[in-house]
Amino acid sequence: MTGSVDKSVFHLTIPPTSGRPLALRSFSLDGPAGRLEALLNEGELDTPFSALVCHPHPLGGGTLHNKVVYHAAKIFSGRGWPVLRFNFRGVGLSEGVHDGIAEADDVSAALDWLDREFGKPVVAAGFSFGAAMGLKAASTRVAEDDIRAFAALGLPTHAEDRDYRYPYLAACTFPKLFLSGDQDQFAPIEQLRAVVATAPEPKQFMSIPNADHFFTGHLQVMQTALGNWLDTTFPAGEDCCPRPANLQKAVTDDRH
Repeated sequence: MTGSVDKSVFHLTIPPTSGRPLALRSFSLDGPAGRLEALLNEGELDTPFSALVCHPHPLGGGTLHNKVVYHAAKIFSGRGWPVLRFNFRGVGLSEGVHDGIAEADDVSAALDWLDREFGKPVVAAGFSFGAAMGLKAASTRVAEDDIRAFAALGLPTHAEDRDYRYPYLAACTFPKLFLSGDQDQFAPIEQLRAVVATAPEPKQFMSIPNADHFFTGHLQVMQTALGNWLDTTFPAGEDCCPRPANLQKAVTDDRH
């Protein structure tokens, strides 16, 4: 992979928001293992996309209130987009029992809910386990063309003496951001780079200097990187709902 360092990613200005407070709705949606606890940041009526943000591993205390998930959701809601967060099965008020693999079906249920509620294409994101489950779900929906981009934050590649592999990345032809800290204890940088290499274009790989898996002390930098990627992937004035093929040159791989 080639590319130049884009240091502008790491400035500390959070991308501008819509400037308008949006309502927060608490509810539950139907999941394959029972009802899933959910929160929706209401969006504006004329937005081109809705958004979904998936939380980290439940056995590590991950919930929809996780700091990384919350800060990522703010970037989407700041654009006026409706943003859905939900608890995986067995977490919080969600029904069911943690599985470790079937949570990808929970993501699909959340995507189906967004489609029924808003009828807009989705820009999704996930942190850690949420990134893995989100990408797995998204890989099965490429033909439907309802996922327009995915941001994988802290995608894990090694934990508890096992390596994680992502064969389904090959099917993810929509624009992708892989954003991690270069000190991520669950994704050694060269190992993550090798995983990203298996994903088709368009894609962008960014690492934040001195940041760990949880972006501790670097959440604002994470937000800025995510916001900049959204601006690059969906430039103002272009078709609000471009096909993935139209975005082939929108991002540069390995800009870190």
